[in-house]
Amino acid sequence: MNKNINLVQRPIKKWAPLFIWPTFLAFVIGFVWPFIQGIYLSFCKFNTPKDAKWEGISNYVKAISDAGFQNAFWNTAGFAVVSIILINVIAFAIAYALTQKMRGANIYRTVFFMPNLIGGVVLGYIWSMIFDGILKNYGTYLTSNGVFGFWGLVILVAWQQIGYMMIIYIAGLQAVPEDMLEAARIDGATGSQTLFKVIIPNVMPAITTCTFLTLTNSFKLFDQNLALTGGLPSVIQNGAKVNITELLALNIYSTYNIGKNYHGVAQAKAVIFFILVAVLAIAQQKATRSKEVEQ
Repeated sequence: MNKNINLVQRPIKKWAPLFIWPTFLAFVIGFVWPFIQGIYLSFCKFNTPKDAKWEGISNYVKAISDAGFQNAFWNTAGFAVVSIILINVIAFAIAYALTQKMRGANIYRTVFFMPNLIGGVVLGYIWSMIFDGILKNYGTYLTSNGVFGFWGLVILVAWQQIGYMMIIYIAGLQAVPEDMLEAARIDGATGSQTLFKVIIPNVMPAITTCTFLTLTNSFKLFDQNLALTGGLPSVIQNGAKVNITELLALNIYSTYNIGKNYHGVAQAKAVIFFILVAVLAIAQQKATRSKEVEQ
């Protein structure tokens, strides 16, 4: 038996580098090196990477003290909290309904999933026309009211992502052991007791995945924010221009486009942004995985 295993493993070990090294090299060139260079450029003043001049931590000081960046952070934090709750609750509710032997369930799954196939910029422009068509009857527009702009973005993203999360929840619900559900019915458990005591604990891996995706998507959101409101409306706070509905990714983009003196500041914001998302994602994964049950 061991001889046969060795005969199979020998050519695999011999030829593995031929397949591994090109992929590894592409990963280093396409991700690792640009990542390291990006961290270096966050400490520099530059127009292009070739003319970078070391500036120290001044870019980080400017980034943290920027009123627009602070506003974008709190906007993104609030948006992430609302989106995570709204998207996951609705997606789970739809998935639960579609796994209850409903007629036409496959058609509903397709319809709910379709918005996820549409690009963010296209969705942003479509929904901006829809919202402005409604709001003009009340004498206002999406880009003239920060509250409407924020909730318009929440509605757009929820409409786009609920179908995707629904598919993950359906897979999780279908994996719940039937014997557990049968035992709950025999013991006389009500529908709500079965849901909260049996189904949800067994669906925790799907909840972990969906929470991770909605968290990271909320913080990385860019194209929908750009197309729907562009960060507008703008106000002046402490002598600085602040875009009321601007999220972090759009703020970094806007900072870079101010001019070459701000390229380093934008890069510093991007590094802070990466650290923030990484820390939150790791904390969320640890928190939700601790509640998963072994099947």
